Amino acid sequence: MAILNPERSEIHQILKKAKRIAVVGLSDNPERTSYQISERMQQEGYTIIPVNPLADEVLGEKAVASLADIEGHVDIVDVFRRSEFLPEIAIEFDAIDADVFWAQSGVSNEEAYQFLKEKGHTVIMDRCIMVEYLLSGKG
Repeated sequence: MAILNPERSEIHQILKKAKRIAVVGLSDNPERTSYQISERMQQEGYTIIPVNPLADEVLGEKAVASLADIEGHVDIVDVFRRSEFLPEIAIEFDAIDADVFWAQSGVSNEEAYQFLKEKGHTVIMDRCIMVEYLLSGKG
């Protein structure tokens, strides 16, 4: 099964509606891409939830060890981990009933994609959330 992302117009609607983004693999190092993109999304008004078992706090937000540790609803789970970790993260995602599973540029996995689509989830892979935000005319 090929990975098919939603149409760009649907992605823009997702970003317009979303408020809370859980970022799996968010580094507390300002030099890392995950930090820079999450910081920009935070500046644009999104609530960022760092998911990193090795960090206490990132971008002024308390970090959690896993998706299961998040209280309240999550609109987007944005993943900054290598592709081989996506199946495991997809299972955690399915358990918390978040709205959208998003894997950053260069990150995709057909097994995770198929699992999530069979469960009826919206899945975006190999796309940068900040680039999509900027393309939507919001940034």
